[in-house]
Amino acid sequence: MAMEPYPQSAQAEVVKPPPTSVGVLGWIKDNLFNGYFNSLLTIVTLFFLYKIVPPFVRWAFIDSVWCPDCAEACKKAAGACWSIITSNIRFIIFGFYPYAEQWRPLIAMFLLFGLIYYSSKNKNWKKSLIYVWIVGLFVMGVLMKGGLFGLTSVESTKWGGLPLTLLLSVFGLTAAYPLGVILALGRRSKMPGIRWMSILYIELIRGVPLISLLFMSSIIFPLFLPEGVTINKILRAQVAIILFTAAYIAEVVRGGLQGIPKGQYEAAESLGLNYVLTMRLVILPQALKIVIPPTVSILISAFKDTSLVVIIALWDLMKTTQSVLSHPKWMGFSPEAYIFLAILYFLGCFSMSNYSRKLERELSQGEER
Repeated sequence: MAMEPYPQSAQAEVVKPPPTSVGVLGWIKDNLFNGYFNSLLTIVTLFFLYKIVPPFVRWAFIDSVWCPDCAEACKKAAGACWSIITSNIRFIIFGFYPYAEQWRPLIAMFLLFGLIYYSSKNKNWKKSLIYVWIVGLFVMGVLMKGGLFGLTSVESTKWGGLPLTLLLSVFGLTAAYPLGVILALGRRSKMPGIRWMSILYIELIRGVPLISLLFMSSIIFPLFLPEGVTINKILRAQVAIILFTAAYIAEVVRGGLQGIPKGQYEAAESLGLNYVLTMRLVILPQALKIVIPPTVSILISAFKDTSLVVIIALWDLMKTTQSVLSHPKWMGFSPEAYIFLAILYFLGCFSMSNYSRKLERELSQGEER
């Protein structure tokens, strides 16, 4: 006997899933109060925020003093004394650069930010980008140094503040990255001499702190120069930062090279590519993409470590701030000054981190296509 089909209503009946929480209240319930432990953790966190955030807002904004040259009012106020920033902002940013000429480093910084923004676009990664940077660096050098086109000459000993920090960090990281790649390739070289020289350099540099290299570049290195020969202190510190950062980048890149399957090398060899073309067209593009996150971590650390040049009497952003705090008029207002510094460093670090995530997404989309 043939089996009768299910009724139409039974076929169409579908078991509906239980209703899910929607909206803000639903998200809070699902993510913050979805269990005893999570609920307890949320309550404790909210308690600490209640104890910390309102007093900080009152101290930083409501009871604070913002007017320039209000040191006496700051001593009577219950809130923050942002007057230390508004009164000394030009010295903190530009250091001892001549007051009337501070428009020059300001334009140089905007030009540098423009070059960085232009270079961050993948569509601009062409050979012409090199020439754009060469022209930009020349213009920035003329603005900072002067002596040409009617600009007053300013010695590098007067460079300081934010322009010096950007100089040491941007150019240090830019030069350290290709050097680190070369060292990574040298450490994996089949030529014993190159391999062991690379290993010796990497392990030696990674085995000492950056502060020791800065001391050596500032104090010990000049002792080996011929009499009458001097090298700019900023340049010596720049080289020390480059050499130090390159050693760490080399190890990260080496890890990326080891993560490339052997078949990629064999495929490049089957196409008749030599070593240089194999690395440039096949291996390095994959390896450098793999190591973007750890590489950016090293670059962020190097950017923050540029503040160590304060120990060799370079007037970077940290040194100019400390100089302001040493003035009797502004003693006792260090939290406000260091919060301002922290914001500047955070903006730089966050920008690098945000760009690295964007670059990873764009490269991943390119592979999917």
